[in-house]
Formats: sequence, structure tokens, C-alpha cells
Amino acid sequence: MTNPPDERGAELRELFFETSQELLQALNEESLKLEKNPGDEEIVRSIRRTVHTLKGDSAACGLRELSELAHLFEDALTLESAAAHAALAEISFSAADVFAEMLAAYHGGGPMPATESLRQRINELTAAPAAKKTRRRKKSVEPARSTGRSTGKDWTDAEKRALAQAQAAGLGLYDIIVKIDPHCTMPIAARQLIQNAISGIGQVIVVRPDAKSPAASKQVQFVFATTQSQEQIAAKCHIPTIAGDIVVTLIEAPAAKPPKNVPPVATPEHEASAGLPAPSQISASAAAPPAPVEERAPEPGLSQALVENILRVEAGRIDNVLNLVGELIIGKSMLQQALGEFGKRYPKELLRGKFADAMAFQARVLNDLQRSVMKIRMVPVDQLFRRFPRIVRDVARQCGREVDLELAGQETDLDKGILDAIAEPLTHLVRNAVSHGIEPAEERRRLGKSPRGKIKLNAYHQGNQVVVEISDDGRGIDAQKIRTKALELGMMTGEEASRLSEGETLDFIFRPGFSTAEEVTEVSGRGVGMDVVQSVLQRLKATIHVETHVGQGTTFRLKLPLTLAIIKALMFWVEQRLYAIPLNAVSQIARAMESEVHQVDNYEVLQLRNQVLPLLRLGRPAAPDVDRKSTKLFVLVITVGERKYGLIVDSLEGEEELVIKALDDQTFSTDLVNGASILGDGKVVLILNLLAVVEHVARLRPEAAGLVKCGLLLNHTDRARLALSAGGHA
Repeated sequence: MTNPPDERGAELRELFFETSQELLQALNEESLKLEKNPGDEEIVRSIRRTVHTLKGDSAACGLRELSELAHLFEDALTLESAAAHAALAEISFSAADVFAEMLAAYHGGGPMPATESLRQRINELTAAPAAKKTRRRKKSVEPARSTGRSTGKDWTDAEKRALAQAQAAGLGLYDIIVKIDPHCTMPIAARQLIQNAISGIGQVIVVRPDAKSPAASKQVQFVFATTQSQEQIAAKCHIPTIAGDIVVTLIEAPAAKPPKNVPPVATPEHEASAGLPAPSQISASAAAPPAPVEERAPEPGLSQALVENILRVEAGRIDNVLNLVGELIIGKSMLQQALGEFGKRYPKELLRGKFADAMAFQARVLNDLQRSVMKIRMVPVDQLFRRFPRIVRDVARQCGREVDLELAGQETDLDKGILDAIAEPLTHLVRNAVSHGIEPAEERRRLGKSPRGKIKLNAYHQGNQVVVEISDDGRGIDAQKIRTKALELGMMTGEEASRLSEGETLDFIFRPGFSTAEEVTEVSGRGVGMDVVQSVLQRLKATIHVETHVGQGTTFRLKLPLTLAIIKALMFWVEQRLYAIPLNAVSQIARAMESEVHQVDNYEVLQLRNQVLPLLRLGRPAAPDVDRKSTKLFVLVITVGERKYGLIVDSLEGEEELVIKALDDQTFSTDLVNGASILGDGKVVLILNLLAVVEHVARLRPEAAGLVKCGLLLNHTDRARLALSAGGHA
């Protein structure tokens, strides 16, 4: 059963909005290369191919304004004078920006951006005499394009080169004519769908007629390079309700064994026509599709064949599957709890073993399912890193800096939701590194540095976390300057400033309204941004650490969780309440006596294996009349940022895989809790935000600390409401 025409059109548009972002990214990257290598004709051809693809895809979706503007830019790029034009890279950057704004307007239903300025700049490329000569030559071959089948005389030089490369590579060349079904409501989109279908088994070198031609709605003609047979090509072209009669003509048979070390075929960037007399033909009808033929594996050189193995899925659908996996994990805990009670009640029952085996099997399958879904959500950070060369280039030009960007660890995988969430914080840190960190070229020369500054983005796995580093070799951060500025802004007193360590001083850059910039610019100086970075990272249960050396540079180190949905947790009891923290934050569990706890400057510390450990007491301290020598403590040694703390708890419950349920502010309003989870017996466990707990508890005197002051103690009614909101039982 086929989808209605409007449904197919909507699906096609959604697919285009996804792929167009990759095209715009490619256009930005090619423009950056052209800026470094002006006049490089190969790069110009690559830009032309990208713009041509964008033009064709947008035309297939009926996005007329975008298609016409891309067509105008593509035509200008075909001129001989275009590659030599000094401002071509700038025009290409402007085109990428306007295309992005137009796509955003189409997708969001907003107003279209102004394009007059870009059109004028594109017209600059056609002003040179060489360009006019090229345009006359191009016009002379135009009539041949309007005819049905050409003889190859109207092929462009790029198309002829691509055909020659295909022949040298031993690929077969075919002329394909596909009649568009007269009942098809979107003939232009149909052309694109047919082209996408056959691109999976070869390379489309020539397309006729032009999408704007009146004949475009009736048929489409390709010159196609592949190792597949005519039957297989015809089978690929056959798309019900879209393709009518199909004629596949062999132009040149594929070689038995393609020569080695032959460069891959370069698909031309221009639409052109094709058609040569051929020794054999094969026809197919929409009413009688050809019998399916087993396809041979495509040649390794044909990278487009990999497209068939890629499935684009909306992230929300994967989130739904992950949420269902989380519910299954809760169900597994409930079954395990029931099995434990069954074993206690009927210790000699033979069915216990069968139940246990079934539970073990279910647990293995569920663990594999969870890992598989999590891997689907994992994407390489390169998807985010790729946008920063353009950002660094633009900010450097605004600030008058010379900056090189180095990328490393692009293959590191991270949860798609986290990757999207850190895009804005990471962008702000990179912009700050250029505007605040890197010095002007003259100043760097006086300091004996290279006039070009360097910024490095790096990502790598560290245990169950992903670390993202933003480093620069600039002026560094002066802690004394921060203290002075904080005093000027009234953020602390002179006495407090004298007691601050360097790390505590650097934390002021994350305070709202704090900025050391001497003047406000478009890039920096408003005191807004770094506090947003901190708040976003706290929401993600991530941390940020600053490492700086005056005159040498600064490194911001972000530590991010691999996922936000399911965590391995250590559960413990404090004052008869159950809490949990991420297991990867716990480095060790120690036992100590109350008498071993000492006070230093009104803070509790514990000497553990030759190191002094600051303590965080979540519960109330022991009463004065209690024998301190006989009172035992559980101490969880946790790592928060770059520092270690001891978390004092009453007793341990054990390890468990928890599904995090987000809490809304109406249910529970505190930043000390990241979320809640439900155990198999219906108990609700709160998952603590360790960074917020450290910040709150460490500032309090020991006698004032504890969960009462932190707002974590709940009465029975609170916990019942919390359980119901999280979907469990009180």
C-alpha cells in the first residue's frame, strides 16, 4: 500500500532537511579550503557539486526560492573567471549562511531572508570578459539539451572526464531512460527518487533534461557507471506509482577485472544529457516489473553503495525505545524481588531453579538490548566538531586575530542528546578562547610566540565518561585579576578574597554577570555565557575544570556522562531514607570510627591512606553523649571534578541499574537531586547531584550540615507524591 502523495512529499522534505545540513557543512568546509588555496579549480568543482546537489534536492521538494538561488550560484561557478575571483570564498561563505537561513525559514515556517545582497555578489562572478565568453559557449549547446536523446556532443568537459575515468576503472556505461508515471503528482521529486535508487549500485554521471525543462516531468535520462547488469539496473529503477517504461541501453560493457590503482570516478556537478548508439537494449514496464535478480556486491570504490545500509531514524523514536527498555529494567527488578520473596517462602520448591534460569536468561537478553539501543544513540563528536572551523574563522576575523584550529578525537562516541546539549556551551568556550585567550599577532610577536594562535579541541573516553577539552596557547587567566574584578563587583569581601585558593578564584568566571573584558563587543564583555555553560553542564550531570598558566594558555576540561537515561548506581541509607549516586563516581568504600573524624577550620576531615579527605556528612552528626570510639561510619570516597571527598552514610544497600526519571519543579524543587528511580519493590530512590551536594554541604559547618538543611528529607506524603509522579508506588 503506497502513501498518499502529500505524505510522500512530507517524508521527502523531512529527509531533505536532514541531508541539507550535511550539504551546508560540506559547503563551509570547502569554502575554508578555498580560502587557504585561492584559485584551486578542484575545490571550486567540489563546491559546484555541493551546490548542484542542494539545488536538485530543493527543487525535488518544491522549495523554489532556494532552488533558484542555488541554480544562480551554480551557473556562476561554471564560468572560467569564477575560480580566479578573489572574493569567491567570501561569496561561498555568504551563500552557505543564506542557504541555512532559508532552510530554517522553510522548516520553521518563518519569513524568508533577504537574498538581494548575495545575488549581487554572485553577479560579480559573471562580470569578467572571460565569463561572458564562457556564457556564449554554454548557450550554443543549450538547444541540444532540450531534445530527447543526445549524441554526446553537448556533454561538458567535466562529464567527459568522468566518463573517461569510469571507462578506465573498468565500469560498464549505460544509457537509462525512465518515463515518469503520468499519474505521479510530484514528477520533479520522482526524478530525484529514481536517481537516489540507482545511486546505491553505481554512479550517475549525466542527468537529462534540466529540472526546469518542460520535458522534465515526462521522463529522465541518465548516463550511469556500474558493474551491475542491465536487469539489475532496471529493477532498481522500477518504483511503483513513480516509474513507467524503463529502457536500459548498454554503451560500453564492464571490464572483466578493473585495473588497479585507478582513481575513483568523479561525478560531474552539472546536469547534462547523454545517449549513444548501443548494441543492446532492454525494456521494462511499470505494469510488469522485471523479475528480481540477485545483486552482486558493489565494488569497494563505489562509496555510494554504502547508502543502502544507512537508515535515518528520528531521534525521538530511539528515545521511545530507550524509555521502554527502562521500563523493562524496572520490571526485571520487580520480578527479581518477587522471586526472592518466593524463595524465602518456599525454600524447597523445585520451580525456584526454573524461575531463576528464566530470570537469568531474561537479564542477559535485556542487557544486550539495552547496550544495542545505547549504541544506536551514540554518535561521533565529529558531528559537532565539524562546525567549529567556520566559527573560529569568523570570530578571529571579528576580533582581528590569527588562529589555527586543531581537532582530535573526532571518532569518540557520545550520546546524541548530550552532544546536542553541549553544542551551545562548547561554542561559547571556543568563542571565548579566540576573543579572550588568543592575543593579537603583534603582542604574540613581542612575547616570542608564533603570530598565529592555536586552539585545540580534543575528545576521549575516560572510564564511563567522555572528556572534551578546549585548549588555547594564549594569555591564560590571571587569578589576581579575577579577585580584583570580583571585589569591584561586590561579589566578595577582601577577607574572603585572601582565603580563596586559585581553583576557587577561577570558579568566579562561572558566576552570572562576571566578565573581565574591558569593553563590550559583539563577541564578549557582557558577563553572560559562562554561567550558562555551568548551568547546562550541571543539568547534564557533567563537570568542568579549568587549568590555566598565565602567558601560556588555558584548558577547559568537560567531563560528560556517556548517557543520561540508565546508570549503574550505588544505593545507601541516610536516616532511614534511600539514596543513590552514580557508581563511576565512587573510587572506594571505607570503614572508619567516629573518633577518627577531625575538625580543621570548622570542617570535618579524615586521614585515609596518607591523604587528608574532606568529609561531607549527609545526615545529622552523632549526638554529644554517644561514644565516638564505638560508632562506625561508612565513607564513600567520591570524585567530583578533580577533587576527592568522603561521603558519610549510615549503611549500604548495594549496586543496581537504575532508570532515571526526571522530576518537574512542582514535584520536587531542588538542584541537589538529578532525578528519581523506582525499585522492584516499589521503593523510590533519589539520585543525588554530587556537584550540587558538594557545593551546598561543604559551605556549611558540620553541626549545620545534614539533609534537613539541604532540603532532602521527605515526609511520607512527599515520597508518595514523588513515587506517583515517577510512575511507581508509594
